[in-house]
Amino acid sequence: METKRRIVDKNVHNDLLYSQAVDMLRAGEVVAFPTETVYGLGAIATNENAVAKVFQAKGRPSDNPLIVHVGDPHDIEKYVQSIPEKAKRCIDAFWPGPLTIILNAKPSLFASNVTAGLSTVGLRMPNHPVALELLKRLKEPLAAPSANRSGKPSPTTGKHVEHDLQGRIPLILDGGATGIGLESTVADFTVDPPVILRPGGVTAPMLREVIGEVIEPKSEHEQDSSVPKAPGMKYAHYAPDAPVYLIKPETSVITAAINEIHKNGQTVALLAPVTCKVDAADWFFSLGDGLNLDEYAQSLYAHLRACDETTADIVLVTVPQTDGVGTAILNRLEKAANGNWWIS
Repeated sequence: METKRRIVDKNVHNDLLYSQAVDMLRAGEVVAFPTETVYGLGAIATNENAVAKVFQAKGRPSDNPLIVHVGDPHDIEKYVQSIPEKAKRCIDAFWPGPLTIILNAKPSLFASNVTAGLSTVGLRMPNHPVALELLKRLKEPLAAPSANRSGKPSPTTGKHVEHDLQGRIPLILDGGATGIGLESTVADFTVDPPVILRPGGVTAPMLREVIGEVIEPKSEHEQDSSVPKAPGMKYAHYAPDAPVYLIKPETSVITAAINEIHKNGQTVALLAPVTCKVDAADWFFSLGDGLNLDEYAQSLYAHLRACDETTADIVLVTVPQTDGVGTAILNRLEKAANGNWWIS
């Protein structure tokens, strides 16, 4: 299969390109498209065969549910049994945006491989002009996980998608680099108070301002991942080829770690704020000044992917403060490192 990556210019009418994408989706194909978080790989959420192509392209197990994307907040009334008042307030406050809301789905509406056999479904309305235009024209719900090979860092550019899925999908709508760079917050509104299952750009304090009490994510060790309600809860994710280790953002600690790695005849790539740059690192990727967590989040996946362009034996990544989006960053880093911390 030839994969076509087509640039979507926001200043140009792309009627033909959108029509091609819609026709492919309605014919049971998959299409990659940008959102404000990462690129998604979409299939119509009521078409089980089409959704199966998403799992096949990604090489992903089908026992994780998929997030369903809608183009209008009123659309979800067609898909769920009821919308609690707290969910309505969050929809008003954060949609379109990086918040996925889990609700009880109407029976037998979505393909079973979208919900992974659960009675619930996660829905969100993305805040990206290309995604919204595609959904507006399609008039169907799109099940869309990140458009990458399973386990690899999520794609934040069309080129990342092309690298991972060339020959596996027919079309990539390339809308440029994504803005946030981390997947959406996932919150379960089938319980009260709501529970955050995956942290993201909409933080717990932001939710509390709108609805009051919210339960924060459990630690990796406490989570029951046997039947996950949200993506990203069951397997290692976001990892480059070389093993990733998390490390404190202290120059002396980083220097000692690099020296130890070199003594073992290995090379190291360091992802850290510029204030923690260590000249002994074989490769260095800047995560900004260490204070701007939005900048850290936006660049993280691209830098993890860039590590695969090196010959590094080990990747060291400094952990951020857990204020704001820092909680989401640490969540992704723990997945990328499979819980491994560098301990000298």
